[in-house]
Amino acid sequence: MSTAKQKILIVDDEPDILELIEYNLKKEGYQVFLASNGQDGINVAKKVQPDLIILDIMMPKMDGIEACRLMRAIPEFKNTFMVFLTARSEEYSEIAGFNVGADDYIAKPIKPRALVSRINAILRRNASSEDVSENKLEIGDLVIDRESYLVYQAGEKVVLAKKEFELLYLLASKPGKVYTREAILKNIWEDSVVVTNRTIDVHIRKLREKLGENYVSTVKGVGYKFELS
Repeated sequence: MSTAKQKILIVDDEPDILELIEYNLKKEGYQVFLASNGQDGINVAKKVQPDLIILDIMMPKMDGIEACRLMRAIPEFKNTFMVFLTARSEEYSEIAGFNVGADDYIAKPIKPRALVSRINAILRRNASSEDVSENKLEIGDLVIDRESYLVYQAGEKVVLAKKEFELLYLLASKPGKVYTREAILKNIWEDSVVVTNRTIDVHIRKLREKLGENYVSTVKGVGYKFELS
């Protein structure tokens, strides 16, 4: 994958963290931009239009959660990848991050090789999604056709109920992205009916029964994601 033209913005108030991540991502071929707080991060993002933004959670002036929430409300950042840096003790912050539109998180202390590998994988999601039409997803041995509401696994048709199909399509449209239960409810059921977390869990179980256990994984305490093998 060529990274020469891909832009990454790092937003963190610790100079050592900025320097460490900047060095390793530049070495990988990315264009890297820096900001030291959430407000500056938003301003820099508007100027450079990054492909991916790495946000620390705890920062002065404006924290990463608020910065992500505000940027997701700006049309040009609706599909920008946003990744949080989080300590192990900040599980509540991980959940809050996913709730405001984060795509992933990277745990501290940062391990440079693991970080670069994760960033490469996240940006590959975008490259793979550009290779499919808007209404048809082809991922591994799955073909998911939104126009006909049909799913084929290794060439064999799999019969799904309407909501099962819509849930699968939502998760598969962004492999690796964690969808919170709240996001799933909003996208699939909207506000038309009363739906509980149990309803979502039942639909996930049905998908696993019909497709196998390898496609949809649970992120404990947060939600679900489609695994890109």
